[in-house]
Amino acid sequence: MRDVPANAADEPVIRVARLPDLTPIVGIYNASIPSRRSTADLEPVTVESRTAWFVMHAPDHRPIWVADLDGEVQAWLSFSDYYGRPAYDSTVEVGVYVAPEAQGRGLGGRLLEHAIAAAPALGVRTLLWITFAINGGSVQLAHRYGFRRWGLLPRVTELEGERKDIEILGLELDRPRPTD
Repeated sequence: MRDVPANAADEPVIRVARLPDLTPIVGIYNASIPSRRSTADLEPVTVESRTAWFVMHAPDHRPIWVADLDGEVQAWLSFSDYYGRPAYDSTVEVGVYVAPEAQGRGLGGRLLEHAIAAAPALGVRTLLWITFAINGGSVQLAHRYGFRRWGLLPRVTELEGERKDIEILGLELDRPRPTD
């Protein structure tokens, strides 16, 4: 997959992540933990603990893309196996994380546009977006790109004594995308 060149000085380069990007990827992920809205991890992860995860994301199968602004990774998106059995190979779970200082700049959307366009060449036909239902920004971003609610898992997580719902959104790429 080739890099998407920047159009202007303030536009990101969307490219496949490289091993040196793992440090900022982990930093962005860890920055999301305290909000208790983006991940079920309760403690920061380390680069060492995420190395095997990173290596499993082969660029030609389950890539991680980054939004690079002026040489700095400001956001990332991953395609991950949904379920580790062959019948699910054409379905991926999408994860999107944006650095706090870069939120609201459209980087999540740029990554998602790129991923949706790249998915068919990777053999991906279905995208799943699994998020805390209270994460309105995440749900809105998914809806903006055609994802629709496919399910709700009520009160299946517990964060600091509070049970939270998980929303499952899906997008089938071989069907016409809904318009709002």
